[in-house]
Amino acid sequence: MTARSPFSPISLAAGLFALTLLSLPVRADPLQDASKLLKQNQHAQALEQVDKFLAAKPKDPQGRFLRGVILTEMGRSNDAIAIFSRLTEDYPQLPEPYNNLAVIYAQQKQYDKAKQALETAIRTHPSYATAHENLGDIYARMASQAYDKALQLDSSNSTAQTKLAMIRDLMGGSIRTGVPPAVAAPPALAAAPKTPAAPAAPAPKAVEPAKAVVPPKPVVVAAATAPHPGQPAPAAPAPAPAKAVEPKANAGDPSGEVGRLVNGWAKAWSKKDVKAYLAVYAKDFAVPGGATRAAWEKERNLRIKKPGNIEVAVDDLKITANGPDQAVAKFRQHYKSATLKSSSNKVLHLVKRDGRWQIQQERIGN
Repeated sequence: MTARSPFSPISLAAGLFALTLLSLPVRADPLQDASKLLKQNQHAQALEQVDKFLAAKPKDPQGRFLRGVILTEMGRSNDAIAIFSRLTEDYPQLPEPYNNLAVIYAQQKQYDKAKQALETAIRTHPSYATAHENLGDIYARMASQAYDKALQLDSSNSTAQTKLAMIRDLMGGSIRTGVPPAVAAPPALAAAPKTPAAPAAPAPKAVEPAKAVVPPKPVVVAAATAPHPGQPAPAAPAPAPAKAVEPKANAGDPSGEVGRLVNGWAKAWSKKDVKAYLAVYAKDFAVPGGATRAAWEKERNLRIKKPGNIEVAVDDLKITANGPDQAVAKFRQHYKSATLKSSSNKVLHLVKRDGRWQIQQERIGN
């Protein structure tokens, strides 16, 4: 991804836009193998397993859906669109194919098509939270385009500059494009050739779903007592600046190492120490949207070093160990810059390499 002016349109924030995956039944077949390979980013091998399965069952909806997800991750967008579109025709009551179509359209910056697909998903399944959250992201993308157009017509429009900067900061300080690495697990679908069975109970989630950031609620400070007539109302106390919170190790954190790494990551970001900040990310860090590592690092460097202070704090850190060299850290991230103060949930997937923990994947959500 090439560098752009500070007021260029915001691309799709990968960590905020969830690509869904239909749950697979627990059984030893090519679909189960393909699902595991997909989680390991072995896309070609996963596609081979799915094709093997579909050769025997070409109408199987789960196999077709999984193939669409794999093709999306491989960047074969047109092929994936064809699969998801056909699934919406064969199973119009399912929201997941519409959602995944919206992901691809958003990646291509066809925001109107993405919006229509998500609205259809919501009409089909009003309680499908992922589609609601993704629709909010699309509205933000469309708003950023409108602000950018306003700045093209009038570069001195400080109001548009501030609003666009707030959207960029609200998306976590990182401008990203494309389909996210996170895969959510909605209800299972029975492999019926004509009419799918009612959704079953959710299967165990291989990877936690990504969720959209909710803009922070304004802080309202009420006066302790009503002022006497003729006296000015007491001034509301200024909010205390965000402070780094030293994470406490929990049962899932080996020797507290992950907690110390997360805290050091937040401090490096706050100090604008780009070198220390980037050093925390693994060499195989899942750069959103297929951008190159060099382009992503350049973008982060520009964002972090922009004028003004940055304060990043970590709160309510929870760590889950997935073996001796894998862990997931979930916490509340408090972010403050010259233009925005916000709080959001953050998830980091970490791996231990050469004796130290590193971030392999990150997203905003639960």
